[in-house]
Amino acid sequence: MAKKNPLRSFFASVKLAVVLLIAIAAASILGTLIPQQEAAGPFIARLGPVWASLLLNIQAFDVFHSFWFVTLMALLAVNLIVCSLDRLPRTWRRFRSKGDPELIGLFADLSADRIITTERPRAEAADRLTSLLKKIAGPVERRDRGERIFLYTNQGAFSHFGVLIVHAGVLIMMAGVMVGLFLGFEGYMNIPEGESAAVVSLKGGRGEKALPFSVRCDRFILEFYENGAPKTYRSDLTFHQNGRDVQSAAVLVNHPVTFGGIRFYQSSYGVMPGGNPVLTVSRRDSKIMEVEITPEMAFALPEHKATVRILRVEDNLMDMGPAAKLGVAAPTGNRQFWVFAAIEQIVAANPGILEQVPLFDPASFAPYVFSLRMPERRPYTGLQAARDPGVPVVALGAALLMAGLLTVYFRSHRQFWILLETAGDGTRISVTGRSNRNEAGMNRELNWLTAAIGADGEAG
Repeated sequence: MAKKNPLRSFFASVKLAVVLLIAIAAASILGTLIPQQEAAGPFIARLGPVWASLLLNIQAFDVFHSFWFVTLMALLAVNLIVCSLDRLPRTWRRFRSKGDPELIGLFADLSADRIITTERPRAEAADRLTSLLKKIAGPVERRDRGERIFLYTNQGAFSHFGVLIVHAGVLIMMAGVMVGLFLGFEGYMNIPEGESAAVVSLKGGRGEKALPFSVRCDRFILEFYENGAPKTYRSDLTFHQNGRDVQSAAVLVNHPVTFGGIRFYQSSYGVMPGGNPVLTVSRRDSKIMEVEITPEMAFALPEHKATVRILRVEDNLMDMGPAAKLGVAAPTGNRQFWVFAAIEQIVAANPGILEQVPLFDPASFAPYVFSLRMPERRPYTGLQAARDPGVPVVALGAALLMAGLLTVYFRSHRQFWILLETAGDGTRISVTGRSNRNEAGMNRELNWLTAAIGADGEAG
């Protein structure tokens, strides 16, 4: 007797499969309960340094890309492969086996309802039964043994491969998951209305990925409910490749679009500032200059040897909107005052405010008048871009898994044997069979087969 290989026995162990499945399930639960990748930032901030360091070291914030999770998956794959290879020879023998009904004892102690007598000679009865069995059960094998004739038919032998098909399905699904994890990507891109982008910011801070095409947001539509909650946000996109617009499509929440093997989802939206505020200097209703301003910058007026310094820039000063505080230094004296972007509306709502609060007068440094224009704020669409080349592989594995499970639980290997023996001037026909599972179903099949033989006129 050949000595078993201990390493092979270890990897073929059912106990190993159970342990690995429990470990993978526990890892999946961990990856579900603990925020992953960039979502883990606030969670890490709430942890103490010891716990944060420990979880980072074991890659708990990126479980499904971690070395140990991939190792568990690889070990399970090896376990399934070795188990399948060990099982294959036995399965093949069962698939090919016909057996000898006499040695098996199938015709021993056969009940009377499984025996039919006919007045036809044995050879004629065998020919008629062979034709009948071909119609109702498929190919028939005939064995002549002296005064006995055996007819054999076989159904569902492929069911022995059901477990191996399940193993193959699981392995292919695991391979598809690994392909998606390491060859696919997932990231985000924010595109202002009317502009294009061709770079995706990858999740988990993994950098950026350039696309082989550009995505243009032609229009972004945002609708609200009466309570102010977002109702609909939709992006009208155009995909530009090789110097031309290739495809246009609308992306809505739960209605993604696919282009170039990459799926685009509507994930967020926002408003993007268009640049820095612009300060306009006028004199006698004539524009002298425009300056894009930032805090602490300074510029010279063309006359009066004056210098203007931007002291502050506020988005909403005293609930009166955007404003910039200017400091003007000139030989005639220094001035400080505010310039509001919505000064006309402020004066209309508060008559006499410039006389009461000279600090708000944009003409405080005569003869110049200053005005402020804020940059146009443009809406942008936030898209999630994902490419998973493992999806068709997983789909194939899932199909095999379902086929294997259906084969295991709803198919059985059924073998039918018919014995024809000379009985006086006629022939005695005995019907029997066996199945690898579902004996009750096998008995129903045998009853039906016996009735079909009797209905065919074989009974004398």
